[in-house]
Amino acid sequence: MDNTKYLQDIQDIKQLMNRSSRFLSLSGLSGIMAGVYALIGSYIAFYLLKDQTLYIRNYSAENMQLVFKLLLVALSVAVLAIVTALFLTIKKAKKTHQKIWDKTTQNLLIHFLIPLSTGAIFGLILLKHEHFGVIAPVSLIFYGLALFNASKYTLDTVKYLGISEIIVGLISAYFIGYGLYFWAFGFGVLHIIYGAVMHFKER
Repeated sequence: MDNTKYLQDIQDIKQLMNRSSRFLSLSGLSGIMAGVYALIGSYIAFYLLKDQTLYIRNYSAENMQLVFKLLLVALSVAVLAIVTALFLTIKKAKKTHQKIWDKTTQNLLIHFLIPLSTGAIFGLILLKHEHFGVIAPVSLIFYGLALFNASKYTLDTVKYLGISEIIVGLISAYFIGYGLYFWAFGFGVLHIIYGAVMHFKER
């Protein structure tokens, strides 16, 4: 009886330490919505690229207006995903009585934003030099690295999503010319799958 209580006390201490060192209020539903936004954005991008000079296997920069439209679509997807994630995460944190902003959250953001910002800057440099074919792989790889880097401060599912994004990005780098398909799969389908897994675990 005493051993059982002792083991339970150890388990309670582990859970308390885990909660204090990890941000556990990420919402699986926000991952699903991010995936949906990415698929919608991919559909719009495919529509914009239809019968245009900047097609899926043609990376000339003759129509820069089209490039800016594609960037606007990508930015819109990112903003929608971030706003949705913030809303649902704050809602979940209030429900579970967890602090939104503390040392753990700061570490999470720092470890996430450094690789992500590096990838974004690198992508803009590639865009300036008209290396359109590798922008999608680069965005997937650096996003995966950002998730993996930040995963030690949040749910383990994030780590596996990061690894998956990196793998998809590397495959995309090999099949240059099909970046939009891989972008849709990485940011769309994978987010929905992992978001559904997280949402199921929350229940």
